[in-house]
Amino acid sequence: MTEVTTAPAHATNAALLSELAPLVRRIPFVAGEAPTLEEDGTREWLVTNGLGGYAAGTLMGALTRRFHGLLVAALPAPAGRTMLLTHLEERLGWRDGTRAWLGLHGAAGRLAQLDAGLHLDEFRLEAGLPVWRYVVNGAIVEKRVLMPHGQNTVHVSYRLIDGADRLRLSLRPMVGFRPHEAPVDRSPVDGYTVSARGQRIEVVADGGLPPLRLVLHAATGVFMFDDQAIRDVRYLVEERRGYDHAGPLWSPGRFRTDLTPEAPVTIIASAESWDTLAAINPDEALAVELTRRARLLALADPSVRTGAGAELVLAADQFLMTPASRTLDHVLVRASGGQARSVIAGYPWFTDWGRDTMISLEGLTLCTGRTNEARDILRTFAYHVRDGLIPNMFPEGDNDGLYHTADATLWFFHAIDRYQRRTHDVLLLRELLPALRRIVAAHRAGTRFGIEVDPEDGLLRQGAEGYQLTWMDAKVDDWVVTPRRGKAVEINALWYNAVRLLAGWERETGDAAAAATLETYATDVRASFNRRFWNPEVGHLNDVVDGEAGDDPACRPNQLLAMSLAFPVLDRAHWDEVLDVVRRELLTPVGLRSLSPRHAQYQRQYFGDLRARDAAYHQGTVWSWLIGPLVDAWLARHPDDLAGARRFVEPCLAHLDQACIGSVSEIFDAEPPYAPRGCFAQAWGVAEWLRALARTATPRPTG
Repeated sequence: MTEVTTAPAHATNAALLSELAPLVRRIPFVAGEAPTLEEDGTREWLVTNGLGGYAAGTLMGALTRRFHGLLVAALPAPAGRTMLLTHLEERLGWRDGTRAWLGLHGAAGRLAQLDAGLHLDEFRLEAGLPVWRYVVNGAIVEKRVLMPHGQNTVHVSYRLIDGADRLRLSLRPMVGFRPHEAPVDRSPVDGYTVSARGQRIEVVADGGLPPLRLVLHAATGVFMFDDQAIRDVRYLVEERRGYDHAGPLWSPGRFRTDLTPEAPVTIIASAESWDTLAAINPDEALAVELTRRARLLALADPSVRTGAGAELVLAADQFLMTPASRTLDHVLVRASGGQARSVIAGYPWFTDWGRDTMISLEGLTLCTGRTNEARDILRTFAYHVRDGLIPNMFPEGDNDGLYHTADATLWFFHAIDRYQRRTHDVLLLRELLPALRRIVAAHRAGTRFGIEVDPEDGLLRQGAEGYQLTWMDAKVDDWVVTPRRGKAVEINALWYNAVRLLAGWERETGDAAAAATLETYATDVRASFNRRFWNPEVGHLNDVVDGEAGDDPACRPNQLLAMSLAFPVLDRAHWDEVLDVVRRELLTPVGLRSLSPRHAQYQRQYFGDLRARDAAYHQGTVWSWLIGPLVDAWLARHPDDLAGARRFVEPCLAHLDQACIGSVSEIFDAEPPYAPRGCFAQAWGVAEWLRALARTATPRPTG
């Protein structure tokens, strides 16, 4: 069990740290024993900036992903998120001439990845912020990484805790400008222009990107020109995933300064202006960020202000963002008095996705008390409705979305419902109602990608050659792994729910005739659903009916949505059978399997190159977010059994010590030890675990 303590208070921020009393999640290491890439290289950290930009890496300091870096800036379209500063090479010097590397460093033209964590004694999260503790030749040095909210800026700070009265600190920035998702060999080693003045430098690369600005905050210090290139940095995870995995990094020189117990050192790297960098010093930046995090905890539901719930509240903050690259969003939403807001689906490679955003909205914003941001997210996506659909996703660096989704728009209704139940915001409902009417009309008449109502039974069908339209959306080249064309079970559960929600909103806003018409249609949909989807031979719902190969009786978690939504479409007579089969065949300690182990296409492990991974993506692989629908379905059937529902989510919390510390992975292998895979921090995983904790909390006594 992870130790929970109050973080140690540094002198300049003692009052804030005491007031915040943050959870500290500690990961111990043994200084003097090098961690291994096989075991320790799988644990990672993440810091974000509220714009989609981030810093990330392994705890031990090795670079194993193309996405590992200290400053990935979220730049305006068409650039998108861009790797600017990959690494800082750190070296300590003593009065007697002894020198030692603090972490990852170059040796003979290569990076000594295996030695990266040799002196690491402890990693910890303080209020969600990463801190490393090193022990080198008896000296104890701590390092902290912080990104000021709303800036493409990173602060890397060093503090001498004990064991020496003064150390010489040398910091060499290693850069490789490229799109963050680009192959690592795209990083140039020439074409840079560098200018220096005092303790600050500016690095400009060919290609029109903004300059990288670096400034040393220290009592004394100097930058020394000494350019070096490391031409063969190897990224282990990229190699295992079947991608290009070797590329160069370049350094213009190094900063040199003294580190004493009284005088910490910070290097700031940024894509912002010099005026922005000068506006706040490192101590003030930390104080502002700690204050912001204290406010986030104070806003959250009381049931998740402590323990693992509080950690997930802070993890949730990492996914909420202002889409800096999309100018149109800012213009439209600001005109209505709000701000353009969205959700990064997962770090490090996902952008904002419609489905993920709508599933995540309740956990990320409503359980955390951020209702204004929930409203702005709904408005932002409403402005992008086309042909009765919200975007499936926004490609990196683009202003326009892609619309190949059959369920994201139906999840939009669910998200609006959750927001309305929490806020009773009739003004927003009236604002969105015309778009919601057009959406339902478009689905009934037929819209893109074969999304249309079958006039024979009123059920919603979908499918177009070459497209993956449900959440089971793996595709490799022209191979759609799980096309599920036809009438998918969760699509029709969501469709029935959306029609019933719209009927209620019509009645609430005064149009009883429209409400009655929708309710009559919904009654027919429900009858058709139960007649067509229930399969007595297998004792659960079909996954697809009227598919390309007929009806598909595969046992998948999708059927849970037939009883977990606000308006359950499944007859109550079958609820126990669905819950029994899901618990028996799909439930694991970290989520639900995407396919029963009894199925011929079941895959035990998600591993290998892209084709091998996507073949397993929805064919058994465990998904963290599905704990949420299971909890909802259980409480729909057993509304007073909070303890029983909580038993589904509590085993998941041990994962907070794995993969991205303090966050939730996208997926896991289908069999023990349920190794975390995919994105190391996923929005809907965090959101649904947080929501499940809040929903299953024991009510506090009143009076």
